[in-house]
Amino acid sequence: MKALLLSAIIALGSLTAQAQLVEPSTPSALLVPAGTRISAADSHIQYLGRVSHKNPESPMFTFPSVQIRANFTGTSLKMIAKPNSGYFMAQIDKGEAFKVAFNSQRDSIVTLATALPEGTHQVRLMYVTEGYDRRAEFRGFLLDKGHELLPPPALSDRKIEFIGNSITCGYGVESTDHDAPFLDETCNHYYTYAARTARNLEADEVAVCRSGIGVYRNYDGPRTGDKVNMNTEYTHTLLYDTTEQWDFSRYQPQVVCINLGTNDTSTKGADPKLLRKGYVDLLAQVRKANANAKIVFLYGCMMNGEALTLVKKTLDDVVAEANRNGDTQVYRFDFQPQNGDLGYGASWHPSYWQHEQMAGELTPFLRKLMGWY
Repeated sequence: MKALLLSAIIALGSLTAQAQLVEPSTPSALLVPAGTRISAADSHIQYLGRVSHKNPESPMFTFPSVQIRANFTGTSLKMIAKPNSGYFMAQIDKGEAFKVAFNSQRDSIVTLATALPEGTHQVRLMYVTEGYDRRAEFRGFLLDKGHELLPPPALSDRKIEFIGNSITCGYGVESTDHDAPFLDETCNHYYTYAARTARNLEADEVAVCRSGIGVYRNYDGPRTGDKVNMNTEYTHTLLYDTTEQWDFSRYQPQVVCINLGTNDTSTKGADPKLLRKGYVDLLAQVRKANANAKIVFLYGCMMNGEALTLVKKTLDDVVAEANRNGDTQVYRFDFQPQNGDLGYGASWHPSYWQHEQMAGELTPFLRKLMGWY
């Protein structure tokens, strides 16, 4: 594999925790080590993001950025999930975040912490890969025998939603080879401009994003557009699943950032009128779901030339029209196009350092816009 994990080139702490393989591998017959088993339905577990609780003992999610948080007592913590759920970033107390993997048909339990000092501790988990194929499921924690969860940490009073494509997902951010293909191993939402901006602003964030998706036309799609695009997916709890509509009352952001258009225009053939309609329709959906939010249209750093000109003009027109029609809480923000000075991630996507720069650009804009000082 040509892709290089960032842990090999910069000191970010340990990125990957090794899974404990347990026998047998089927969830119904999971062999759990000794300790206090905490159900995923425990009221002291805090979920943030688009999570389906149809099975409260095994909540399911597909979008990157889903977070699971809890306060616990004891000296160790293990996490239980459906095998092959994918990758998470974990943080214990105020330590450096590290990567954990449920990446095979046999890894059901991962040790997150051992030898902690006696007392109360906090765990923060973020799902960081795209789970539309994996359909990740969280199945609880394992604590030291006799220990328990405590009331969860308080949510931030600052809330952001990001709507986007592969850039927002974190496609290839852990790679330094621009010729490398998509790999779950090098995708990491935690290192994106979106997650970094939220941390900079001490805000909670939820992302609704998918690699290759467009506002009307997905990557290399027909000029007339694709039947499935962000306009069709925005209202769903799970990606490519029409069986459960998202309850927008569960998360009401004060600001929504929309970063789409790169795929619509990535190959020749985009229809300017249909692109504009796609943005207008999505704006209407977002405004209906988030009546009081400020809405910011971004354009991604991967665009240049005719594509950049088209998207920028279209967004300028859409925002101006919305403002004229009385919605004065719709805005524009432009990222600097990438030029290679900061390297590239896989498939010419933004590098780790490009995402860092993007967050450095977006953070002060949102700080001023929202008054989040």
